Amino acid sequence: MRLNDVKRKLKDGQTSFGTWLNIPSPFSAERCAKSGLDWLIIDMEHNPISIETAAGMIMAVNPTDTAPLVRIPWNHPEHIKRVLDAGAWGVLVPMVCSKEEAEQAVQAAKYNPAGFRSNGGGRYGISFNADRNEYTSKANEQIIVAVQIEHIDAVNRVDEIMSVDGIDICFIGPNDLMTSMGMIGKMDMEAPAVKKALKSVVETARKYGITPGIHVGNVADAARRAKEGFRFIAVSTELNLMLSALNEVEKSVSRIKAR
Repeated sequence: MRLNDVKRKLKDGQTSFGTWLNIPSPFSAERCAKSGLDWLIIDMEHNPISIETAAGMIMAVNPTDTAPLVRIPWNHPEHIKRVLDAGAWGVLVPMVCSKEEAEQAVQAAKYNPAGFRSNGGGRYGISFNADRNEYTSKANEQIIVAVQIEHIDAVNRVDEIMSVDGIDICFIGPNDLMTSMGMIGKMDMEAPAVKKALKSVVETARKYGITPGIHVGNVADAARRAKEGFRFIAVSTELNLMLSALNEVEKSVSRIKAR
C-alpha cells in the first residue's frame, strides 16, 4: 500500500507546500501535479467541481508524487465519504466552529472503531495501490483530516476543537476569518486582532501536536508564515497563478505595441 508521505512529513515537523485547484479539469490538475509541490487541494467548496470531475482530478494527480486532497463543500459525512471513496488522500473541512463539528468531521473520515465511515466500494484501492482489506485496515492512519479555523467563534473555541483526537491539520481561512471579525471590504492581515487570532491558533496547535496551516497569496508570504510556525501552506491557486502570468504577457505585448 502506498503511504501518505505528506502526513509522515508533517508528523516529523517538516513544512509542506501546495496550491489550490479551482479549475474543474483533470487536464490542468495533471499539469499542476508535475510541478513538484507536495499536495494539491481540489476546491469543491467555492468552485463548480462535481464529484465526477473531482474523481477525475484525483485520478490525474495519483500517478505523481503529489498528494490529491479535497476541500469538501461543507462539513457533511456524505461529502467526506464520497471524496475518500474516490481516492482522495485527505479532506479539508470548512467552517469548523465547535468541538462537536470537529468530532463529526473526524468520525466521518475514519472507519470503526475511530469513526463511522461506511465500508463500501470505491476507487480508493487504485489510489493507494491496495486491496480493499489492506486499505480499510490502514486508511485511518493514512488519511489526512484537516479542519478549517475560519471564524472568530472557532478561534475563541480553538482549544476545545484542537482537543479532538484524529485532527492532523488546523487550517486558517484568512478571508472568512476576517469577514467574521467585521472586516469585510477592508481586510487587513496585519491588524492587531487578526495577528492575535493567528498566534492563538498556532500556539494551540503546537500544544496538541497538530499542524497549523494557512492560505497565502504569494511565495514571499509563504516564507513569512513558515517562520511564524505554519507548516502546511497553500500558495495562491492555479487559476490566480495562470492569470498572473497572463497579466505579465499582456503588459509585455502592450509595450511591444507602443514601440
